[in-house]
Amino acid sequence: MTRIVLIRHGESNVTVERTIGGPRTCSGLSSLGREQAARLRDRWLQHPELRAGVLLASQYPRAAETAQMISPALNDLTVVRDDGFGEHDPGPECDGLSYDEFTSRYPGLDGWNAGDPFATTFPGGETVAAFQFRVGSALRRTLDLYDGETVVIVCHGGVIDAVMRQALRAPGMGAFQLRTRNTSITELQLDKHHTWVLLRYNDTAHLAGLPTSTVPPAYEGL
Repeated sequence: MTRIVLIRHGESNVTVERTIGGPRTCSGLSSLGREQAARLRDRWLQHPELRAGVLLASQYPRAAETAQMISPALNDLTVVRDDGFGEHDPGPECDGLSYDEFTSRYPGLDGWNAGDPFATTFPGGETVAAFQFRVGSALRRTLDLYDGETVVIVCHGGVIDAVMRQALRAPGMGAFQLRTRNTSITELQLDKHHTWVLLRYNDTAHLAGLPTSTVPPAYEGL
């Protein structure tokens, strides 16, 4: 049986700065984000919970940095980059804009909330449908390459949403929302009948005592 362990990156600088942080402008973790990643690493060092054979991370610095920080708790696994698990790409026109600039420049557009997965959410960027197809393809490739192994994937809130929707055979948008916390653990298992089993979602026991975020909830997205 293959286990997929999804870790959302720690809080990012772009979240604190309230900018749309795509792959071109992401600058890694905030100080709180590094503390969150250190807490996860220490949790696993003190109480090993899994024997991972592979450690993947998206190309975004915030994900790669988180993966490097937790690697010592996973037998110093080498971090393997997989761009397929990158966050929804806003495209070069929107990457790096502040949220205020985005809403001023593109009134009426709201990133993830267009309601139609094929609609333009970020001008020049991926549609939600294209993003989910990319993530689904990356997941399928991972299952084929690492059959029977435990794979840790350091990725993003949107990626975890896409994987969960695929596993649940849920609609691409709407019906429910997932509020995935930074450095949370989400674990799924693909059994011998090729059925997904959700073992846990949004496990953040290691963050006890830390502030949830350094920014208001409305800005915690990407």
